[in-house]
Amino acid sequence: MGCGLVTLLSPGERPAFEIVNPDASAPFILLCDHASNRVPKSLGDLGVPKKYFNLHVAWDIGAFDAAKHLARRFDATLVHTSYSRLVIDCNRRPESPGLCPPISDGVEVPANKDLPAAERRRRLDLLHRPYHDAIEALIAARRADGQVPAIVSIHSCTPVMAGFHRPWHLGILWNADERIAKPLIRTLSENADLCIGDNQPYTGKTQSGYTIPFHAERNRLPHVMVEIRQDLIGTKAEAERWAGTLGDALAPILAEKSLYRPSG
Repeated sequence: MGCGLVTLLSPGERPAFEIVNPDASAPFILLCDHASNRVPKSLGDLGVPKKYFNLHVAWDIGAFDAAKHLARRFDATLVHTSYSRLVIDCNRRPESPGLCPPISDGVEVPANKDLPAAERRRRLDLLHRPYHDAIEALIAARRADGQVPAIVSIHSCTPVMAGFHRPWHLGILWNADERIAKPLIRTLSENADLCIGDNQPYTGKTQSGYTIPFHAERNRLPHVMVEIRQDLIGTKAEAERWAGTLGDALAPILAEKSLYRPSG
């Protein structure tokens, strides 16, 4: 059967995604695309030395812990991936060359080199699509109940990139819809101890990602993507602290009833 669909995840392994607090009361949905550094047993270590799985190349360090704290604080639903972006990057378009990266942040991924089309499809069908289908189903269910949910996507970024030391504690990424992003930047920037990036260290305007354009922009939902510098949230206590800072700023914005309507 070759790389048939039944062989990717072994019995007892985690599903492609998990939903925390599915029946939550909050009118927004939290997402975490790069929550885990796990690899399905059937793929071994992908040929990547073990040390790299504890680094950003494999996942967004601290992002899942921060997202869980936000979910608890706001009684919000959180959808997160269960496997490493080195297996498949759920924030990349299905046709993207970086979907199953042969090299990531300078680290070679031998198992992804010259990846057969059938294996690429297998990972799409069993890991990527189920995650996004679950998000779409949540959005559809909320809309069927007369709600227009907001989307808050939580990521983390490295403190240094290509020799540049990033000064931003938090980066707020957005494209055309500024309903959450702009007031969030203003509120966070009122704290003189914080350095806040407006579309830094990445920009939401290039639409190089997939999750926000596909789920939020396509459905005209209010949304924002947040990057937290990972050296600030490397422990559970630090993640809780920074989730608290972010949550304090988000609370009045997400409490505004007029937010929950389609854009445009």
